[in-house]
Amino acid sequence: MTLQRMHMVKDFNHFITCYLCKGYLIKPTTVTECLHTFCKSCIVQYFEESNECPRCGIQVHETNPLEMLRLDNTLEEIIFKLVPGLREKEQRQEIEFWRTNKSKENAEENGPKSKRAKLEDDDDDGGDGDCHRSDPQIAICLDCLRTNSQVGENIAKGLMKKFIRCSSRVTVGTIKKFLSLKLKLPSSYELDVLCNGEIMGKDHTMEFIYMTRWRLRGENAYPMVLEYRPRIDFG
Repeated sequence: MTLQRMHMVKDFNHFITCYLCKGYLIKPTTVTECLHTFCKSCIVQYFEESNECPRCGIQVHETNPLEMLRLDNTLEEIIFKLVPGLREKEQRQEIEFWRTNKSKENAEENGPKSKRAKLEDDDDDGGDGDCHRSDPQIAICLDCLRTNSQVGENIAKGLMKKFIRCSSRVTVGTIKKFLSLKLKLPSSYELDVLCNGEIMGKDHTMEFIYMTRWRLRGENAYPMVLEYRPRIDFG
């Protein structure tokens, strides 16, 4: 008769604990560049000061490493099954945290000064939320690239308003979605976004492109010109 081998939870601690806080991984979040995993709150706080992985030192992203984080729900379920009572403990702590902070928030809002500040904030937002308005802004010209040999040339057209102003943290992927909506492209088409003839990656931010790809400087630096061209997506 084969005996079942028993394992202690501590045998797996190396795989289910956070490198930063040394506790069990809560909302395990993986860095897609190197696949190292941390507690969500730990890695988000760490990336406020650095853009490198705290474990291996690899540069995660040039300007916004938070874009390269992904929640690992499967690992979270495994940890909750391995560690008895952990799920319930975290749920209690989360409920208590929000109850405490809600009480503080309500107490602060009862004062006339806090109410006045809240009204001023509402006026500034105009009901649309923050929308990255506190971010550095950048002016962009979105110009249609026309080449006779390009597949998709027959639907290529320019925007009625090709000058936009947006957050410097906006990515090329977001610009592509914006263009697809404005141009009403069929789902079978993809867009290339180019700067100085070079195709930009979807995770590149406008700040990164301006600092590393845009060649003009001085009085001709603005707006930064990005070209786009539609093509059939055979993938």
